[in-house]
Amino acid sequence: MDLTARLLAIDVSALCDADKTLPVVDPAVRAMVPGLRMAGPAFPVLAEDDHLPVLSAVAAAAPGDVLVIATNGGTRAVFGELFATEARRRGLAGIVADGLCRDLRGLREIGLPVFARGTTPRSGTTVSRATADSVVCGGVAVARGDIVFGDDDGLLVAPEQRIAAALDAAEAIVRAERAILAAQAAGEALAGLTNHAEHVAALDRGEASSLAFRVDA
Repeated sequence: MDLTARLLAIDVSALCDADKTLPVVDPAVRAMVPGLRMAGPAFPVLAEDDHLPVLSAVAAAAPGDVLVIATNGGTRAVFGELFATEARRRGLAGIVADGLCRDLRGLREIGLPVFARGTTPRSGTTVSRATADSVVCGGVAVARGDIVFGDDDGLLVAPEQRIAAALDAAEAIVRAERAILAAQAAGEALAGLTNHAEHVAALDRGEASSLAFRVDA
């Protein structure tokens, strides 16, 4: 499986648990379409209350790319149903805006993963010729080709090498959590599926310790 396919089989939270230093986008940039997972290379866009750069980027990005739009505090919608429909038609993996979108009902019907700070019915101008090879999105620096990974819990963005380095551990965490859920469904208590008692006792003695799963994954 390639990197993107492996990411789409896990949750963002598992990757964050595997490497707690991975850059996470401001949680105010959140999923507008619930229940979807997104992963792909970043295609940065600068659109300051002007959505012409977004239309240009939709046409220029490759299938599988994720548009990552910086608005620098803009207060107008920089994309909506028409742009998302075209992004879906061209095979893009999703759209992230550190700003606002519109046409929320239409976006949910399209089913393309989209993330934004919120919605507004007001759109901006269509005259900007701004381009960008890198942007800052939700406090995270994003360069073209960085991997964008998002779901209902939030977004992280990092170079491919950092994502790949954490992926084996993240997949192991997912397997362990699924085994725990199966055990809980069979009536077992969560604390008994971890080293909870030993961990707490060690902490009380002032010793270093880590909470760990005790399941066959």
